[in-house]
Amino acid sequence: MASSPQKSPSSPKSPTPKSPTSRKKDDSFLGKLGGTLARRKKAKEVSELQEEGINAINLPLSPTHYELDPEDTMLEENEVRTMVDPNSKNDRKLQELMKVLIDWINDVLVGERIIVKDLAEDLYDGQVLQKLFEKLEGEKLNVAEVTQSEIAQKQKLQTVLERINDSLKLSTRNIRWNVDSVHAKSIVAILHLLVALSQHFRAPIRLPDHVSIQVVVVQKREGILQSRQIQEEITERDAFDTLFDHAPDKLNVVKKTLITFVNKHLNKLNLEVTELDTQFADGVYLVLLMGLLEGYFVPLYNFFLTPENFDQKVHNVSFSFELMQDGGLERPKPRPEGRTCVCDLSTLRVLYNLFTSYRNVD
Repeated sequence: MASSPQKSPSSPKSPTPKSPTSRKKDDSFLGKLGGTLARRKKAKEVSELQEEGINAINLPLSPTHYELDPEDTMLEENEVRTMVDPNSKNDRKLQELMKVLIDWINDVLVGERIIVKDLAEDLYDGQVLQKLFEKLEGEKLNVAEVTQSEIAQKQKLQTVLERINDSLKLSTRNIRWNVDSVHAKSIVAILHLLVALSQHFRAPIRLPDHVSIQVVVVQKREGILQSRQIQEEITERDAFDTLFDHAPDKLNVVKKTLITFVNKHLNKLNLEVTELDTQFADGVYLVLLMGLLEGYFVPLYNFFLTPENFDQKVHNVSFSFELMQDGGLERPKPRPEGRTCVCDLSTLRVLYNLFTSYRNVD
């Protein structure tokens, strides 16, 4: 499907110069603050400093310097519209993420004779989403197979998204899509939805880490279009990533805290942990820990106490995630398959979630 040509941004408008009265007040204020040093500044330097300060304050919501589609400029007063920065669409990681998701959808739907080429164009009406969810969930949705009108498409999409949201069991704040955004072909909303589906159903794919999109938010104020940019994270980078990259000493402090927490409970079974990333990899300690934290005995026939192969380890980790959900926690984001390898940060995220929920349990 052909993509529209990228539009080059127009030159930004210069800030409106301050009136002589306002500049005089600022000069007086600088004089009071800086004393003799401020008074010795040349008029040109003061003017440049003032302009720099104005630009810094107004940058988050400055007159738009993006060339917008005509329909994107047809806004009512105070109306807000969001769009993807054209330059962001060429990001290598974003392109990689979209290709991985397209290949995954086509693999799932290979028996349906459906070929997805463009996520926004092919998923917006709910038809492909319906088929994808039916295959993943193993159930048939009671919706019309083909819909032509916008009203019928949105009704179908509403039913499909409601069923998907019920299955994902996400809190409202974590649902980053809705009928209007998907039907409007918002690539941000569609990517959030597909990433959530792939993680929930443990798709056999590897999503690129730390993918983000620059989103331009346009608003009309007093008849003037103004814009600001926000960074929308699609695959997350959290505090553990930051600690791992920039503060390994603090990361070690977190590890020691978590080791103390898990041993406080595992010691009741005469078990002890010294290495978080390796000793939790087969899921055994995660299952036992959940039983101790929730105060019940986990029957040995529900998991493999001495797993002998990869599949048994995956079963243990998946079972521990189910116990966490039964305890009222959100299902951990790492896939069980990924947790069975030496995956330090994934382990820390899971254990830290347990620590914050059960740290007061004796």
